[in-house]
Amino acid sequence: MSPGARLRGLKPDWLSDPKVWRTEVLAGLVVALALIPEAISFSVIAGVDPAIGLFASFTMAVTIAVVGGRRAMISAATGAVALVIAPLNREHGFGYLVAAVILAGIFQIALGALGVAKLMRFVPRSVMVGFVNSLAILIFLAQVPELTNVPWAVYPLIAAGLALLVLFPRITKAVPAPLVSIVVLTVITLAAGIAVPTVGDKGDLPSSLPVPGLPDVPFTLDTLRTVAPYALAMALVGLMESLMTAKLVDDITDTHSDKTRESIGQGIANIVTGFLGGMGGCAMIGQTMINVKVSGARTRLSTFLAGAFLMVLCIVFGPVVSDIPMAALVAVMVMVSVATFDWHSIAPKTLRRMPTGEITVMAVTVLCVVATHNLAIGVVVGSVTAMLIFAKRVAHLAEVTSVTDPDGRTVVYRVTGELFFASSNDLVGRFGYATDPDKVVIDLSAAHVWDASSVAALDAIETKYAQHGKTVEITGLNAPSAQLHSKLSGELAVGH
Repeated sequence: MSPGARLRGLKPDWLSDPKVWRTEVLAGLVVALALIPEAISFSVIAGVDPAIGLFASFTMAVTIAVVGGRRAMISAATGAVALVIAPLNREHGFGYLVAAVILAGIFQIALGALGVAKLMRFVPRSVMVGFVNSLAILIFLAQVPELTNVPWAVYPLIAAGLALLVLFPRITKAVPAPLVSIVVLTVITLAAGIAVPTVGDKGDLPSSLPVPGLPDVPFTLDTLRTVAPYALAMALVGLMESLMTAKLVDDITDTHSDKTRESIGQGIANIVTGFLGGMGGCAMIGQTMINVKVSGARTRLSTFLAGAFLMVLCIVFGPVVSDIPMAALVAVMVMVSVATFDWHSIAPKTLRRMPTGEITVMAVTVLCVVATHNLAIGVVVGSVTAMLIFAKRVAHLAEVTSVTDPDGRTVVYRVTGELFFASSNDLVGRFGYATDPDKVVIDLSAAHVWDASSVAALDAIETKYAQHGKTVEITGLNAPSAQLHSKLSGELAVGH
């Protein structure tokens, strides 16, 4: 390969393909417009000035575009993070909030380096489906306040926006339909002088770039004790949402992302955001869906430009952006919620075929998320529910059958299945200690010993037989089971 060809191969797609470049630039612009009211709303939740949320969205997006592990994913100020740190800001002040953001970033880097991303393999598909569906529901519910106690003109504007979002892609996909919808509805409201809620009604936009600085807190152990619990909670919630969003984008784009890099990148982005006076954040699922699913973005350029355009729109075009009707953005987000929901998962045909346990896990995940408005809680509860259902199902697969020799002096018990805490608890009661012959063989060639509970159960069986003057021989252990048994057998008696 020639040096020129090799160099061309190293170029990002958006540098070599004008069509990709146009898609990424326009996607970044649409996301930036959608970020403004969201960031302002999350600032209100956190109890800080709207500019703080907008600064955080700018610095998070720009930084994660460089250091993140999932291309085209949007990170910015989020409601989950705002909910976590709001009490700290309310009780101790903004300086402590900034310190928590920086410390949360440090925690995320540490957790990323320790391999927290590998825990994603334990998230079942049913939890992922519940996560996606609950996300769609939350996106829609977040628009409800914009549909109540508003002028009547809002409703036809939203209907017109939805019509544009559905019909315009049939004409051309060269320009994202959300951008067209926002521009058209803004022009209509301004030209006709229609009085409806606008972006400017959400709060004042910043007029200058953020300035770096240290958090205004005493650097003492007491400060660390105050900040650390909130920082750890923020780190965990942020990583959970970011890794789940990355997995969702992986599935949508049929590409792989580096979850460890993403975890560390989230930490770096929060540290940068903290030193620039932002409220911190994580992956923003709704805006990521706009970027990836609606606008078709696939590279880091769209993520970077979403943050860059956000500041340009606020600082340079603030008066124009303030006149964008909220109805235009509500229409975009409603369309995103419809496109995000996995309708196939609730189709009657699917529900008839799906195991009851899978449906239960999906429903529990959705209910927890919608009830708490916290995606991380829903994922954890859903995953635990899935594990309990799995443990119950596997425990029932452990069986014990016995065969007595014709001479009546030996009985062979054949144990099949997986032996762990759920299945081994009732194992002790499956043997005839008083009636069996003097020699007992327990054949485990069709079983696997997974934990200390199973070893303790086998020890208890041997002890009970010994109390009746009978001997037990355990045979057929595979290598891992034999190693665990030899290591723990005789060491697990209560009070040992």
